[in-house]
Order: sequence, then structure tokens, then C-alpha cells
Amino acid sequence: MSYLNTVPLVWGLEHTALGERVALEYELPSVCADRVREGSADLGILPVIEVERQGLDWLRSTGIACEGPVRSILLVSKVPLQRIRTLAADSGSRTSVMLTRVILAERYGAEPATAAMPASLDSMLGVADAALVIGDPALRLNPEALRARYEVLDLGEQWTAMSGLPMVFAVWAGRRERMTPELDGLFLESCRYGMAHLEDILEQECLKRDIPKTLGREYLTRHIAFELGERHYEGMRQYLKLAAALERQRTVTA
Repeated sequence: MSYLNTVPLVWGLEHTALGERVALEYELPSVCADRVREGSADLGILPVIEVERQGLDWLRSTGIACEGPVRSILLVSKVPLQRIRTLAADSGSRTSVMLTRVILAERYGAEPATAAMPASLDSMLGVADAALVIGDPALRLNPEALRARYEVLDLGEQWTAMSGLPMVFAVWAGRRERMTPELDGLFLESCRYGMAHLEDILEQECLKRDIPKTLGREYLTRHIAFELGERHYEGMRQYLKLAAALERQRTVTA
């Protein structure tokens, strides 16, 4: 994926001999999922909802998760949360769209109609009650300033408060025959190399993304978890269970 939160995962692949075993390309999360589905990519950092929908396997050691506020997945609403009827969602998102639907249904009793749009907050709120902004565009927003005018939710914070569990947003996933222990070790080593060279990442990546270095450092060290364990996957299973139940309910209602 092309967001800041994936940079540590691939830093070793980009800057050491580890990269000799792979060819990397960068896309939005939703496009990564499409590329794997159509067979033009062997694996990708995929939204977990797409891993489930496509019946893919995934590498267990690394991914993108949070254990509290995530900062880069924001729901901004111009109406009270329980009154949200329309949601403009960042067109790069799939896991976060479903997470928004789960949280709004479970915590606020709202089930909005959703439409995909480019990540422009003003444009999104011009056509919908609420906007979901993810990734680098969300990092360029100031949640505290927005709260003077809107309801603003950090969806990582909402999920952990609701479930008591971490939230996994994306994992390295692909067809089962591609998911080997050797690859798992390769990507874990790449991630650890990236986090060991965090200052290099911040220096090279934050300026071109218009993200302050102080925020980038806090984000990659406090808000995002890259090495995953059983508790993270417990949260992932709970999320997928609630998502499936919501989909079944919508199907029955329709």
C-alpha cells in the first residue's frame, strides 16, 4: 500500500538485499485487493475484510494494527452520530468502511448508506452526513480543530473501547500456495529493519507526504502495531464475526 503506515513493513525490502526476492509496486488498499484477486500480484498488504471475502491465507508475523487510538482512521460527522444516514467513504478503504458500519450499528444504532469518494473532507461533507477519511489524508487533518464544528471519532479508539481487543486493519495476504514460512520471516525481518531505521523513514517520507515529523514518529511508534500476535488475531476474528453478522442482517432486510 502507498500509505505511511506501510513504509516500515517494506523498508528492508527497499533498502537491503532482502528486496532481491520480491518486486514491489504501490497502490491503495482497495487496489491491492483487486490486484491479488485478478492474479496480477502474488500477495499484498490487504484489508482484512478482503482477505476474508477472497478466502486468502496470510502471513502471521506482521501487519497493520492498533491497540487504542489509531489516528489515521477518522469519522467526521456534521450531524449527531445516531442520526447519520449517509456516509462518504474514502475510496481507498474497505476494512475501515466495514469497521465504521460495525461501530455505528453497535454503538449508535445508525446504518447509513455508503458511497465511495476521493478523500476531500469538504467535498465529502458536502454530499453526505459524515465522512470517513483514512491513511495519509487523515494524518493531514487536525482532529481537535475539527471537533469545534463536527463530531469526530477515532475508529481505533472506538473499536478497542467497544471490544476490549486490538484492531487489525491489514495483513500480508495472497493465495495459500504463496504463503510460506520463508516469506513470513522475510517480511518480519524487513519490518524490524524499518523500525530500527525509523529516523531515516521520517526524514525521507514525512516531508513529501506533508505530515509533520513529530506526528509521523508518534504515529508509527504509539498508534500503529506492526508485529502481531494472538491477541491481535482475536480482535481480527471478532471484527470479522460482527462484520459478517451485519452483512447477513442487511441481506435479510433487503
